Amino acid sequence: MAQTETPGTEVAPRTRLRWWTELPLILLVYGCYTAGRLLARGDVNSAVDHGLAILRFEKALHLNAEHPLNRLFTREPWLGVPADFWYASLHYVVTPAVLVWLFRARAEHYRAARTWLMTSTFFGLIGFTLLPTCPPRLLSAGHGFVDTMAHYSSYGWWGGEASAPRGMGGMTNQYAAMPSLHVGWALWCGIMLWRFGGTRLTKVCAVAYPVLTALVVMGTANHYFLDAVAGVAVMGVGLLLAPRVMRAADLLRARLVTAAAPAPADAGSPIVSDGCQTSAGERIPRQRESQLASAAEPDAVPRDAGDGTPAAAR
Repeated sequence: MAQTETPGTEVAPRTRLRWWTELPLILLVYGCYTAGRLLARGDVNSAVDHGLAILRFEKALHLNAEHPLNRLFTREPWLGVPADFWYASLHYVVTPAVLVWLFRARAEHYRAARTWLMTSTFFGLIGFTLLPTCPPRLLSAGHGFVDTMAHYSSYGWWGGEASAPRGMGGMTNQYAAMPSLHVGWALWCGIMLWRFGGTRLTKVCAVAYPVLTALVVMGTANHYFLDAVAGVAVMGVGLLLAPRVMRAADLLRARLVTAAAPAPADAGSPIVSDGCQTSAGERIPRQRESQLASAAEPDAVPRDAGDGTPAAAR
């Protein structure tokens, strides 16, 4: 027996994703991320207060790993210079590379992974807006931090203001430290490599990349330890909400397709038969019914009985 679906529960067939639609979408999200960082500058005094509050809270819990790492990176150029290059460039390279790899090699998992990344990034922008935070490198010198990117600026393309190229430091929001999306994106890349890599090397990279990124963001004095923790938390929220975001996107797509679909060709045409339909052996509607009704009626006046005498008696 053929199965029938309950109306309204049909699942719309998923269309195959194309790179020429995915690329503009990724660029749009990254553009929103950049614009959000610029717009959510916040008040400098509030950002400094937030940064100092985080630092005091970490010291109270003995979680202050930034100071020893920052001193090490400042003292040892062979650590500090690669760390600055790592911080300034790898999230621009590794994250898109993992997205492209998933799109080409693990297409069945790409959409869920991409939605997770974008949803988490959106919540990161909310954090930048609601909690502008001064990073350790911008605190006064009395707090013991050294901006390694300014310290080693002669080695790279960045200037002494930020990780942006020289002369463009004013075009970035330097108080968007909470949460650390450097750590969040690195964690996402690590999970993707661990789940879908399949080789021992990819699993090693899956563990090393987020761990080293967390050490780099603290050693370069760009983030606090709790910024890194918040980056992990944001990715967790994005993971939980990504299925709902995909369902909402599917519902919206189905409604748009339904609204754009052309109406049937015979829609609105008048019914000329008024419910009458022909059946087998009929040329006009209800022809056979009329014939049967005529055959069933009694012949009250025989044609040959004009004078009341049987025909045989004549």
